[in-house]
Amino acid sequence: MTPSPTVLHLPMPEGRVAYEVTGPHDGALVVLVPGMGDLRSSWRDVTAPLVAAGHRVAVTDVRGHGDSDATFTHHGVAATADDVSALLDALGADAARPAVLVGASFAAGAVARVAAREPARVRGLVLVAYASNDVAASRAVRTQVSVLLRRPWGPAAWAWFYRSLLHGRRAAWTGEHLRDLRAALRRPAYLEQLRALAVGLVAGGHETLLEQVTSPVLVVTGAQDPETSDAAAAHAAVLASARSAQVTGLLVPEAGHYPQHQRADVVAPAVLAHVAAVTTAAAAPEDA
Repeated sequence: MTPSPTVLHLPMPEGRVAYEVTGPHDGALVVLVPGMGDLRSSWRDVTAPLVAAGHRVAVTDVRGHGDSDATFTHHGVAATADDVSALLDALGADAARPAVLVGASFAAGAVARVAAREPARVRGLVLVAYASNDVAASRAVRTQVSVLLRRPWGPAAWAWFYRSLLHGRRAAWTGEHLRDLRAALRRPAYLEQLRALAVGLVAGGHETLLEQVTSPVLVVTGAQDPETSDAAAAHAAVLASARSAQVTGLLVPEAGHYPQHQRADVVAPAVLAHVAAVTTAAAAPEDA
């Protein structure tokens, strides 16, 4: 049985961000970042194929989630982008050894922000269930979020809401994952960290800088994502917003807001192909 990777901690000004690294040190670096209220284990069925293909894979918990510290006062797209940038520093990513960044939901916006600000260190980008969080939600939604994520009902309420976004297929380990989410949020201060992130995201005003990204972009959207009234139209809008010269899209059938673990059978091969394409392009000699 393969041993579980060691949980590492990235020191940031307000606390530590948890991550783990698997795969050969000389493999192409791929960084996976989960969305709001999720855990790094949501990438398990994407991580394994990447490692098997010889890539070096780093998977994070966002600040205030999972094995990260619950001590942060700043949350959101910009804060998570700062964490990803610091992780690239820690992993030695530079212009000679750039990374492929993969983010889900609000974290898709965060990795886009890193790619826009540091194009030399990002060879490719995968945006899963991209959420820009640039426009404020209605007052009713903001109030619902604030009330939903309070004790004592908050952990169970979040697991219920998370499950409600799983339109389409579910992974065999969905039940286990929902239990892990509830357990993680029952710990002191962690529900409050999620609430701070959620309240900040629905307030809007976040800048993903997607329109400034020059790296090749793969946009992955669940065809049944209930976060929007028309998933196909939302998917097309993200493709239009990504003004990189190389933008491709994947609308995943039988998947809601979490296609990375609902349909890893579709998402993992697409991510592998994207990593292979951008790695091969970077290694190709320039035309004479």
